[in-house]
Amino acid sequence: MREWGVAVTARLALLVASMRAGGVRLGVGDLLTAHRALAAIDASSPADAYLALRSALCSKHADLEVFDAAFDATFGALPRTTKPPVELPEAARLVVPRVGIPDPAALRAANLPSDAEDVVPAAWSSVEVLRETDFAEMSDAELAVARRLVRRIALRGPLKQSRRTRPSRRRGAHADLRATVRESMRYGGEPIERRWRRPATKHRPVVFVCDVSGSMEPYARMLVVYMQAWVAARRQVEAFVFGTRLTRVTGELGGRDPDAAVTRAAHAVSDWSGGTRIGGSLAELNRRYGRRIGRGSVVVLLSDGWDRGEPEQLEDEVARLKRCSHSLIWLNPLKAHPGYEPLTRGMRTALPYVDHFLAGNSIGSLEELAELMEGGLA
Repeated sequence: MREWGVAVTARLALLVASMRAGGVRLGVGDLLTAHRALAAIDASSPADAYLALRSALCSKHADLEVFDAAFDATFGALPRTTKPPVELPEAARLVVPRVGIPDPAALRAANLPSDAEDVVPAAWSSVEVLRETDFAEMSDAELAVARRLVRRIALRGPLKQSRRTRPSRRRGAHADLRATVRESMRYGGEPIERRWRRPATKHRPVVFVCDVSGSMEPYARMLVVYMQAWVAARRQVEAFVFGTRLTRVTGELGGRDPDAAVTRAAHAVSDWSGGTRIGGSLAELNRRYGRRIGRGSVVVLLSDGWDRGEPEQLEDEVARLKRCSHSLIWLNPLKAHPGYEPLTRGMRTALPYVDHFLAGNSIGSLEELAELMEGGLA
């Protein structure tokens, strides 16, 4: 029976790893929960094992389709009356033979080695593989997985202190006289229990300006997906795209359906995959939408720096944008290439006014941006 337990553990580890590769958040605790679920039912019944594992490993409706595909790949397909499961992307597939839970007698007949109980199942995930993969080198299946990860990264943003305060249990913050007097009524007017307040935090406004010219085509759509997740998650977010002219796409990127939102934004842009005029586009941003940006916003500019306009205009507009913003961040996918130097006319002109210069070509670089924002942009 010990060999049987080792084989089941290995199968469950492969199942959990396959679901993780498909985008489901699972850990060691979920693997132990799956073990307990199988122990509570007749594990020799494939239907019962399917239902028990689905209850243990699926926490939301979106996980069901990934579980069905991972279960079929690990234990073999089961006849179902519901709609067929989705096909796992290539990056999330595991090469697993389609066999069921082995019979203990068959395992004993296989004469497994005596040290089989020391085998520790290992989990594989495509997330680590995709983390440093350039967006331009991803396949369609890998891009589908990357879009889900990018939307999660967009939930992490910068905060700032608000003028409002909130109750605090920590002594030494601002004294809350009103709450202290109210609490003293329980003790005949004696302020025995003092109350405190501390400054609250709120989201800092963020402005995205994305280059959708021809040189940025391999990265533009993924970066627009990233912008859409920001617009859908927060209120004080503005999104713009530019090629030869500036287009505001904040309204188009709103809504719950990210694919439909990105499609609306693409249709609203007339110069997608065209030329580049960074200086002229920033001039329109500063003069037409300056009030929407306001002081205290974090401006994220996504461009490779190739500019056909005049460098003097670009320098003036970047300097003005820097003065009006809390922090100016430039994402350039070319920065990730070995030996890259900012030799283009646009980058040489803008870099003196940029606070943070990042790559923005992969999931890892967007995570670096998220950590920078959460850390206070220091």
